[in-house]
This record gives sequence, structure tokens and C-alpha cells, in this order.
Amino acid sequence: MQLTYSLIYINDIVQQVWEEGKKHKVWIFKAEMGSGKTTFIHALCNFLEVKDAVASPTFSIINEYKSAAIGTIYHMDWYRLKNEEEAINAGVEDALLDGNLCLVEWPEKAPQILPEKVFTIQLHFVGANERILTTF
Repeated sequence: MQLTYSLIYINDIVQQVWEEGKKHKVWIFKAEMGSGKTTFIHALCNFLEVKDAVASPTFSIINEYKSAAIGTIYHMDWYRLKNEEEAINAGVEDALLDGNLCLVEWPEKAPQILPEKVFTIQLHFVGANERILTTF
């Protein structure tokens, strides 16, 4: 799927992407800094009825949210990780294997610990408020 959208339509886009990706437990987000990964995840969590504050886990590595719709969601930001060993020590491998939805920003920092099957979302910033989202 490839969609071009402005931020005012993000909620519609989130619903479409959820319908395509909901069978996957690990979603990875590939995008440049500032292209909207956390913004998309925040909108997804709103759609999934998360009442917790949704914020980037840049320093904590993993945030855990409770969703009224699907249960536990793990939001991970691997930007600060140096390697797979550091990721394992931070507990990301356990979260990836526990069967709950995992949303991973910066997956290229520890690709070896990702499961074989992931749902990939690629975001490209193309203007003041416009993004191109591609899933595969």
C-alpha cells in the first residue's frame, strides 16, 4: 500500500494501515529523523484506545501502553542502541517474543533480533505537512 496524506488526515490513514497490518505483531518504522514515526504511532495508539500518555521512548528504549482494544502495546525507539547485545540487555527481545503488538522505531540499529516476519511502514516527508507512507 502506498498513501500520500497530510497530517489532518492521519486518523483515516491509521485506520487503513491497521486493517492491513493488524495480523502482524511486530511493526517496524523506517524513516528519517522528523518524518513522523512517533506522530503516526501516537495516532495509532489513539485509534487502539490507549489512555496512557504516548511519547517517544528515546531514553527509556521501551514504553508499555495498555489498549482497551488489543491489550498491551510496546513502543520501542532503538535510536540510542549501539548493537544487538545492548538491545537484548534493555529487554527488547523479550518484548518482541511475548506476542503483543510491538512498534519499533529505528529497527536498523538491531536488525538481527527482529523476527523474520514484520510489518514495515516506510515514511517519507515530502512537504510542510505531507507524508508518503508505504507498507510492505
